[in-house]
Amino acid sequence: QVRLIESGGGLVQPGGSLRLSCAASESIVIIGGMGWYRQAPGKQREVVAGIRVGGSRFYSDFVQGRFTISTDNANNTMFLQMNSLKPEDTAVYYCNLFPPRTANWGQGTQVTVSS
Repeated sequence: QVRLIESGGGLVQPGGSLRLSCAASESIVIIGGMGWYRQAPGKQREVVAGIRVGGSRFYSDFVQGRFTISTDNANNTMFLQMNSLKPEDTAVYYCNLFPPRTANWGQGTQVTVSS
């Protein structure tokens, strides 16, 4: 079973940027598809972005061109570059397969956007 470890979260001011990383214990190419998800306090977890082998990408509407998902297949790592962050982006961000599998949810990484 693939293990996924998120990192890169933190506190950032509105308008700032963060880059999240997700290290996979198995080949991303073999996995086939991976995604970023987030859960804000009091809300359900939602998909942020997804990427599949071959390069096709999916973004939720609220991303609005601010976030970019990418992978480093040689190092089995997925990234989420987040720019123009807003307070409403505050959440715990998780990586998982795309679509997600229950067994692969990890601890996530906290992103807080606040002045």
